[in-house]
Amino acid sequence: MEKLGDEAIQDKLADNQNWKLIDGKWIVRKYRFKEYLNGIEFVQSVAQLSEKMNHHPFISIDYKLISIKITSWHARGLTDLDFTLAKKYDELYVQIKK
Repeated sequence: MEKLGDEAIQDKLADNQNWKLIDGKWIVRKYRFKEYLNGIEFVQSVAQLSEKMNHHPFISIDYKLISIKITSWHARGLTDLDFTLAKKYDELYVQIKK
């Protein structure tokens, strides 16, 4: 995967408005759940998808708040894969949050 330039990153962020750019090389989003176990279910789904895609985020569990932080280590920044996974994580959130 090729590292995205600043303009491409801004374009991708426009399509992923809940995600924030951090230090120019990470995208981060926080997901809030009504129930603790729904958050844990979400983390398990994210982990399974990430394993399947062989691209793993940083995940933080703070009771009912789940934070996900993504970058591409080999590219030393953000790639299309990071934004593809961000969209997929958002889809999982919608399914689990119900």
